[in-house]
Amino acid sequence: MRIRIPRRVSLAVGAFVLLGATTAPAVALAADKGHPSAPDPVKPTVVLVHGAWADSSSWSPVIERLRKDGYPVRAIANPLQGLTSDSDYVSSYLAAIDGPVILVGHSYGGAVITNAAATDPDVRALVYVAGFIPAKGETVGNLAEQTTPSIPLVTTPVPGGAEVSIDPAHFRDVFAGDVDPTTAADMAVTQRPANTRAVTDASVQEAYTSIPSWDLITRRDHAIAPDVQRSMAERAGAHIREVDASHAVMVSRPDAVTHIIEDAARATR
Repeated sequence: MRIRIPRRVSLAVGAFVLLGATTAPAVALAADKGHPSAPDPVKPTVVLVHGAWADSSSWSPVIERLRKDGYPVRAIANPLQGLTSDSDYVSSYLAAIDGPVILVGHSYGGAVITNAAATDPDVRALVYVAGFIPAKGETVGNLAEQTTPSIPLVTTPVPGGAEVSIDPAHFRDVFAGDVDPTTAADMAVTQRPANTRAVTDASVQEAYTSIPSWDLITRRDHAIAPDVQRSMAERAGAHIREVDASHAVMVSRPDAVTHIIEDAARATR
């Protein structure tokens, strides 16, 4: 069921958007740079969900390529506050998107899309990018325990729990080994910490049992072992591809990520 927005609310939203355009000209200019193709109404909307220790900007190279190829794109800011609440949050955004959707999840975002997609019949395909694919009842922590060596984390107590981030001194080796040092250093500084509930909440859905799935496995990954990725993908019955890349494959190998997303879109059109 789609929610219809009253005309007065629509006008208010329009005014807000115009205000945002006047206060953020750099964003508008960035969108026009390179004159990307207008979104093709026949093509599905690609919804990108980042994981822990990243943010929506990590998808920028992939967004640029998808838009050039005529795909409407949304990059959702994953709250990283717990698998249950994060999945509900993404589900809410999916409900506001008209038409078919290709839902893409990186790393922990894979667990989120596995749960969020179950509520939306418009999701045509799931695409996992170096992602966790939990079975019902599993936690991300259960799956992460299979990855060695352990990730060097920094824990910060916060109201209602604790959040963890990668020790900046080890960020490039763990997360972005094939990303240039300057960009990797910037990513280490801007990484978004994740609440520990992200790894302790149990998964309750297995959307991949009813929705076709694709998985891009990263062979040089030091955050989620390639063998663990492969095992989850095979269990889910995903169409598997592999690439020599680090965990930050959307930054270092955006062409490979774009190709698997567009293949999933074409196969489920």
